[in-house]
Amino acid sequence: MTEIDSTDVLVIGSGIAGLTVALEAADHADVLILAKAEASESASSRAQGGVAAAVGPDDSTEQHVRDTLDAGAGLCRHDAVETCVSEGPEAIRWLESHGLVFCRGEDGAPDLGQEGGHRRRRILHVKDMTGQELVRILLARARAHPRIRFRRGMAVDLITRLRLGLHREGDRCLGAYVMDMDSRAIRPIRAGVTILATGGVGKAYLYTTNTDAATGDGVAMAWRAGAAISNMEFYQFHPTALYHPLSGPFLISEAVRGEGGRLVSRGGDRFMPRVHPMAELAPRDVVARAIDGELKRTGAPCVYVDISHLSGTFIEERFPKIFAHCRELGLDIRREPIPVVPAAHYQCGGIRTDLNGWTGLDGLYAAGENACTGLHGANRLASNSLLEGLVFGRRAARDAVQYILDRPLPEHHLPPWNTGFARDPDEAVVVSQSWHELRRFMWNYLGLVRSDLRIHRALRRLMTLREEIRADYWSFILTPELVELRNLADNATLILEMASMRKESRGLHHNVDYPDRDDAHWQHDTILQRKPRPYRG
Repeated sequence: MTEIDSTDVLVIGSGIAGLTVALEAADHADVLILAKAEASESASSRAQGGVAAAVGPDDSTEQHVRDTLDAGAGLCRHDAVETCVSEGPEAIRWLESHGLVFCRGEDGAPDLGQEGGHRRRRILHVKDMTGQELVRILLARARAHPRIRFRRGMAVDLITRLRLGLHREGDRCLGAYVMDMDSRAIRPIRAGVTILATGGVGKAYLYTTNTDAATGDGVAMAWRAGAAISNMEFYQFHPTALYHPLSGPFLISEAVRGEGGRLVSRGGDRFMPRVHPMAELAPRDVVARAIDGELKRTGAPCVYVDISHLSGTFIEERFPKIFAHCRELGLDIRREPIPVVPAAHYQCGGIRTDLNGWTGLDGLYAAGENACTGLHGANRLASNSLLEGLVFGRRAARDAVQYILDRPLPEHHLPPWNTGFARDPDEAVVVSQSWHELRRFMWNYLGLVRSDLRIHRALRRLMTLREEIRADYWSFILTPELVELRNLADNATLILEMASMRKESRGLHHNVDYPDRDDAHWQHDTILQRKPRPYRG
């Protein structure tokens, strides 16, 4: 019998939340980080703007809290907001202690940027490469730590007592079944605690700023294991993704507008001052819908962010990554506007957790974008995401370590993965067709603007698609593509069902059949939870 790999802490995901959890926990426990792609490739590494924290002389924790609550449209958990914002400055010092150097002015003070929804300059940044540098620093620290291991593999499903049929002992997460990305073999990993940090599900949409790995694996696995899921209808579309036929997904940071960038139509008309008092610095949901409305009104394929009125030297120094990428495409942003469109960007809902990342299932935690802490409510305030990964990642690590000390993992027998009578898949085109169909109807029916008709049509199509995916899941030996497709379908189901539940428009959820916000009936989270089922079921 093959010996089962074991660890104190299994971290699934290698973005800012996963790396923070690992580094914080590794002083007291053995940690295994599981990443299905290169460990350096994550949504965190693509974050351009920075980390929001109330560290400026004219700023305060109270003002940052107010801005977060305003952006969240009445659905933020006050205790989550206050916890994250108040612990933010200490999290910044923790980052700096690991070697991250934020940009500073000539006086040595932090060079703070401003983004949509913020009434103060509070974005600490490393030019427009904050996420890239942050991940690089933390990844190097984690790789050098003697108690942290890395493995390239894909988590297929969580292992729990109930799903193994151990009903008498109460439920607990015991680890995960993991697919080796080279051999495709699936084996169990036993863990004292499992912490999900897999990011969002941007790949459920046709156009996204996310990486190909953003298939909602953590939410789908937690959902199948019986954890509660909240607020998946609130999916944030970034207002300004680069629109260019030769470019893959590429973000034009909100910091560009924070430094004076103007949104203009094809004819040069600046439209945001007519939409919101904060103009280009309005919350993201407002800006994204305004752009969507402008595109529908004019029939144009894109709008533009214009910073050509700023100093060319400033543009090159402040936004070197954006400048270089656009220059490679023949676009000189010092002299011409940047074509942009909204794209799926950030998941504000997810696995419901407490302030320490606990999911309600013993032994299972979640941190980062796949968790719903209550910080973001119905709409995320810009640059609060990296802050959330830091603050709640550290809290989850500390609580998880204490849980292991209080409740050591019993030596349960973990059975090998059962392939049953599954055969090798013979038609990869079936998976790719299902993927493209799902992404297209999610974009068309569950985008920036929804209606009951669109939601119900998408649900009907998804029911058929899920039956086909379920049949393939039972019939074929699993591949990474089939595992991801199943997870995408589970996430799409959660998004659609929660969107159908919410009979109002609030934050990122705008339904033309219910155009107004309804605090009397809908100022609460949407929650879905199911009973866990056996594996491969």
